[in-house]
Amino acid sequence: MQIVCLDLEGVLIPEIWVAFAEKTQVEELKRTTRDEPDYQKLMDYRLNILDKHGFKLPQIQEVIETLEPLPGAIDFVSKLRESRELIILSDTFREFAMPLMKKLDFPTLFCHELQIAEDGKIQKVKIRLADHKRKSVQYFQKLNFEVLAGGDSYNDLGMLLTANRCTFFNPPDSITNEYPDIRVCKTYDDLYSFIVAE
Repeated sequence: MQIVCLDLEGVLIPEIWVAFAEKTQVEELKRTTRDEPDYQKLMDYRLNILDKHGFKLPQIQEVIETLEPLPGAIDFVSKLRESRELIILSDTFREFAMPLMKKLDFPTLFCHELQIAEDGKIQKVKIRLADHKRKSVQYFQKLNFEVLAGGDSYNDLGMLLTANRCTFFNPPDSITNEYPDIRVCKTYDDLYSFIVAE
């Protein structure tokens, strides 16, 4: 039996931090896991910028509410779940993801959480488990699942390289140049064909 593990941002939904950066015109917040391999370093950087500008969780959530899944993502997820188990392995946060997960009809999501002060300030990130994407794949394999994985960023590499089969989905050239042996899918049709291929 197969389990499909996909990243969320950049694969099924827009990059939330980029959308917030565009809304607030704070260019520094456009830095993502496509740019920074060290996730904790990236989040410390982001929280410092939020604190510097006085941004709080409700302001980010207002932007998230305006976002839609990437074009074609809703149909892709619906079609995929007819024949495969789908687990979203993401480094986002429940406080960010829920409005968009609702639009995707709530596939299973493994992600992190935030510690929020009463005034809405994000105090810190509560990482579920270090390297959780790779470890999740390993545990699914121990349960005798074949794992197919797709992602687009540095923080997906543990998941991708551990899976039985893997693909990048619309990654930046910098990553594909470093990992030329990993297949690249550009469309949801390509991704679906990769997943269901025997």
